[in-house]
Amino acid sequence: MDEFRPATLPFFSVLVVLTFLLAACSSNNGTTSSGNTTTPVAGPKKISIGLGYIPDIQFAPFYVAKSKGYYSAVGLDVTFNHGMAPDLISAMMAGKNDFAFASGDETLVARDKHVPVINVATIFQRYPVSLIVPADSGIKTLSDLKGHSIGVPGLFGATYTGLLALLYKAQLSLSDVKVQSIGFTQVAALLAHRVDAVMGYTNNEPLQLNKRGATVRTFAVADYQPLISNGIVTTEDTNSHQPQIVRNFVQATLKGLKDVIADPQGAVETSKSSIPGLTETSQALAVLKATIPLWQGSGQLGYNDSATWQSMAQFLVAQKIVLPMKDLHQAYTNQAVV
Repeated sequence: MDEFRPATLPFFSVLVVLTFLLAACSSNNGTTSSGNTTTPVAGPKKISIGLGYIPDIQFAPFYVAKSKGYYSAVGLDVTFNHGMAPDLISAMMAGKNDFAFASGDETLVARDKHVPVINVATIFQRYPVSLIVPADSGIKTLSDLKGHSIGVPGLFGATYTGLLALLYKAQLSLSDVKVQSIGFTQVAALLAHRVDAVMGYTNNEPLQLNKRGATVRTFAVADYQPLISNGIVTTEDTNSHQPQIVRNFVQATLKGLKDVIADPQGAVETSKSSIPGLTETSQALAVLKATIPLWQGSGQLGYNDSATWQSMAQFLVAQKIVLPMKDLHQAYTNQAVV
């Protein structure tokens, strides 16, 4: 793939569709078994998840889980619907999907507007965005960003959220830097010195720049401001009334994730059938290998870390994106993970 497109757009864009989000929660028919084990349900039960943008190697855990029959083994017939966020959440709330692959900030913004969604497994344990500068740049610390130009795809998405987080930790504001919307041209912009730094994906732009002979340094957002990245999100109704389906889907996906980590080369081959036009397997493999640490983090796969949720909420409140939340713990659960 030439560019790694974000699986989510930002909390700012979510505001545009909140009225639509409030329309209705999806509900599934059928019965499920109870308990905390992975148990097949009467079926097969047809479910779907909204995955971001277009088919991409970043969704390999889902592709592998389906290809290897992990979903069907627990009675699930899973369909992947690709689209742009925040349409993923709105589609789920309108009953078009049972799950959405969405970020923690999207979840909190939705809940801030009384949209009943819940994260049931965080797949990206580390926020996958970094600020990237040439190796010989005078930007050695975040505070050095003051007065410099920073290229972002636009005032949206995880890259923009990541920039706000880095400025927040450096006690800088947007007025202290020169933000330029450059589209998804970060590599070309940095190579041509059109900007002093760019915001990109940790598992993509640095790889592309190195491939072109450019040595760079990165400032990973996750090293400065903990944020919850993309995970499996569903409605409170689905989580409450069909917990076994939620658990089965999460556990089967995590099984696929474990396989991808254990055999990334095999995962690329398996994903070919789900990604039209995937021919440059070496590039896909490089991206996948760079993504694995982001999935692994330093804890349990899929786990929702309370401290990270709390830190992210404090950041969003400080940015006046959401109001303080008394029920933050209701935005996520580990019941389907452990």
